[in-house]
Amino acid sequence: MKINIVGILNVLAIILLLNAGFMAVCVPFAAYFSDGTLASWLWSVSMSAAAGGALFFLTNKKDVRKKIKKRDGYIIVTMSWFIMAFSGVLPYMLTGSIPDFTNAFFESISGFTTTGATILDNIEEMPHSILLWRSLTQWIGGLGFIVLVISILPSLGIGGMQLFLAEAPGITADKLKPRIQDTAKRLWFLYIALTALEAILLYFGGMSVFDAINHSLTTMSTGGFSTMQDSIAAFDSRYTEYVITVFMFLGGTSFVLLYLALQGKFARIWANDEFKAYLGLLLLITFVVTCILIFKEGMLLEEAFRLAVFQTVAIITTTGYATADFTFWGGAATIIFFTLMFTGGSAGSTSGGVKIIRHLIIAKNSVIEFKRQLHLSAIIPVRINGKPVPHEVTRNILAFVIIYLTIFGLSAVFLTLTGLDGATAMGSVATSLGNVGPGLAGTGPSETFSGLPDFAKWTLGILMVVGRLEIFTVLIIFTPYFWRST
Repeated sequence: MKINIVGILNVLAIILLLNAGFMAVCVPFAAYFSDGTLASWLWSVSMSAAAGGALFFLTNKKDVRKKIKKRDGYIIVTMSWFIMAFSGVLPYMLTGSIPDFTNAFFESISGFTTTGATILDNIEEMPHSILLWRSLTQWIGGLGFIVLVISILPSLGIGGMQLFLAEAPGITADKLKPRIQDTAKRLWFLYIALTALEAILLYFGGMSVFDAINHSLTTMSTGGFSTMQDSIAAFDSRYTEYVITVFMFLGGTSFVLLYLALQGKFARIWANDEFKAYLGLLLLITFVVTCILIFKEGMLLEEAFRLAVFQTVAIITTTGYATADFTFWGGAATIIFFTLMFTGGSAGSTSGGVKIIRHLIIAKNSVIEFKRQLHLSAIIPVRINGKPVPHEVTRNILAFVIIYLTIFGLSAVFLTLTGLDGATAMGSVATSLGNVGPGLAGTGPSETFSGLPDFAKWTLGILMVVGRLEIFTVLIIFTPYFWRST
């Protein structure tokens, strides 16, 4: 089976054109705020549109109408994130907001992968249109740019199933409708509706229209970019913190379950093992951290609970917002939040990380192993939602976690060779691979990634993509048998 190079390039051309369309959204904002970037935005849109248009014209041949195969899908999904990131560099550099290419790429890839790590030390000084672009990159990457492409591919004569199978959010297990196109449209409708609802609630809570729009874009995408250097803490509003906490929680919940909630099928939600584990873990960690803040930091109950629940939800859902620096709460809290960077939200959500379902299956399998030791001939399957999990799925999850931790360990050691201390290296790798945002020490919640060596920034940028696409999608491309014709 040969790689459909023309078809791949044709889809990547569409992605470039769509990216140019999203850039165009920032043009009226540049004009309205008169931030001196209008000409640069017009150039950015024109260059992306010209590149995408030319590539589409050159590849729009008869054979491109053939269905994209699974191997082609892996290449498209992986390459699309880099195409978006390199295209997304243009506004930063042409406006002079981030003139250094490495820093501009880091900010761009961090946005599209919804990691939320930033190199900016002067966010409030950035042009309004650039701040909006940062937020848009996260919103685009939140549910998956490929899902958007799927909704229009059939009209071009290209099937989208193989792209959907390779996409990261993992929503293939419970398709909402038989047709993949209908599934993508419903997910995007839900995504847009929740984003709009949050923006309205934030506005009525005292945020400006501009800030409300930006933070709704980066909350539902579980991205974490803010228009303020001090993140959500800058607003000093209990109402704002609680609203954002709720929507971060929703962003970390499977969109399939959110869709079922709209249909009033709450019984199916409460019967979902992953959701119960997700909610239970959030409540447990919130309780523990609240106790730490009350008894060790001397905080009152409401303040301790508000800070604890916000930071817990922000880290587990990989949103990465901050209302406080958890590294200042002592070693126990720091270890807890560092561990949470390896958790992630629900499968089928916009969050990154390992995902709750994988941890749940490993935990259940571990418990069953004790039973198997006592009953060697017994066949005791792992069950999720009352159904047995196929052995190959369990095997795949174990392999995923082993590879994930191996990449983390090797990358952390590698970064120390660039001059970073151990805590900064481990925190930076964990937060990049998990698409979380804040790290530890030199890249903690109160710091940025601006001081890292360029080589470290490029390494972390690649890890963001590897984590966003859940490892196998990227690594399989580098295996010899992937390229063998069959």
